[in-house]
Amino acid sequence: PGQRELVGKLAPSTFTDLIIDISLFRPGPVKSDMITPFINTRHGLRPRIVIHPNLEEILRETEGVVVFHEQVIRIISIMTGTSLAEADEKRRQLGSAESQQEVCDWFYPASLAKGYEMRVVTEVWEVLRAFASFGFCKAHAAAFALPTYQSAWLKTHHTAAFIAGALTHDPGMYPKRLLLDEARQWGIEIAPIDINRSDRTYRVERNKNVDSRAPYVAPNLPSTGEHLFLPDARGYSIRIALSDIQGINDGEIERIILGRPYLDLSDFVYRSSASRPTAEALVLVGAFDDLHELNSTGLNRRDLLLHLQDLYKLSGHKKGSNKQMTLGLLPPALEVSGLPDLTSSERVRHEVDLTGMDISHHMMEFYGEFLNHIGAIRSSDLIHQRSGASVFVAGVKVALQTPPIRSGRRVMFLSLDDGYGCNDLTFFQDVQESCEGLIREHQLFLVQGNIRRTGPRGISLRATSAWELGESYEKWRNLPVYERADG
Repeated sequence: PGQRELVGKLAPSTFTDLIIDISLFRPGPVKSDMITPFINTRHGLRPRIVIHPNLEEILRETEGVVVFHEQVIRIISIMTGTSLAEADEKRRQLGSAESQQEVCDWFYPASLAKGYEMRVVTEVWEVLRAFASFGFCKAHAAAFALPTYQSAWLKTHHTAAFIAGALTHDPGMYPKRLLLDEARQWGIEIAPIDINRSDRTYRVERNKNVDSRAPYVAPNLPSTGEHLFLPDARGYSIRIALSDIQGINDGEIERIILGRPYLDLSDFVYRSSASRPTAEALVLVGAFDDLHELNSTGLNRRDLLLHLQDLYKLSGHKKGSNKQMTLGLLPPALEVSGLPDLTSSERVRHEVDLTGMDISHHMMEFYGEFLNHIGAIRSSDLIHQRSGASVFVAGVKVALQTPPIRSGRRVMFLSLDDGYGCNDLTFFQDVQESCEGLIREHQLFLVQGNIRRTGPRGISLRATSAWELGESYEKWRNLPVYERADG
């Protein structure tokens, strides 16, 4: 989610090519001993290296680079004359620093005894030693590659359905609100929870709104490579699921669906058997807005909440169990109370509290004037900036990781979503001393950092300072007007 490099056409020349491409870019420690030579050779940036003719059959499919466990096993077997079973045991020993020397002491005499030159043995050993910290079983790679290929195709050609499926099931390490932002990037509307339309799962609907957000267009600059074919999913909406309401249970969802259609809020209370907290949550996230035509009647959600309280007072503490439609026995029509409606920020706060997602507005929209004033850069515009430039970025915390690194120094990786994609920031130990507590405790950030280009379309930021966004915004808002104008 958030990544903008989705290609519209995927046509690997062979299934082996597909396995290699996907497996090389799996998460975890990465060694350039295999990746860089493989990519450079594959794209014709360097000549293919032939270590020894006896190994050509093993390495032909991977451009002469050792990639898979199976290749290591076969190389050890051919070079030393041992069985494949014993070669696999040696391969396993390569993963341990203590056992690696033992394998080395065995490998050299055995290979030399088979007639291989010292130069060849040394070159092969260096390859095997480098492979020790990074390796992949070919079958494992295929198991990753096929669904990755299928997912990329579905996301390109059936974007709304793919994202709805990911939301319905488990998006993994990414919060659902980030997938909603991903949908918006491709022109998909986010339809709120509706008491008569929402289902147990996320549903795709044809979108009647012709003013959908224009899909992201990747820049075609000299530094960014060839033009990318990106999804355009305008014309579709994703309807938020009932199951996202905090505290709702399967029984309530089933009863709500079976009782539809509902005539109004009172009909829902008397026939759905939904608990009072569930009914209040549904009102607060707008599930009855269309049913009561709030946009045209002058009513608002505060009016609906007052009406809901009256309904529960009339029904006592009993849960509604009447399955008959009330028809003409409905209570008097709702009247406008005169109370102010919920503000946009209040609506978003209720959405986040009750569903974990900002549905009607992205949280960053409320800080737009401030971020524009200080010249903060959108994630989608970072690609236009020079490497090494110092910039301000802001966003909602998506993920925070603190993996160990070889140097022993501490490092923190923070991903921020700003509504236009994700920014990946690295906090090294010298910066952590001043802002580690801030990063761990808060959700909205303003960060200053230096740009590092990691490829034609790859951008990362080395953080130099960080602030809590809400606090910075309030300080700016409380400045006199003339001070704001002076920056």
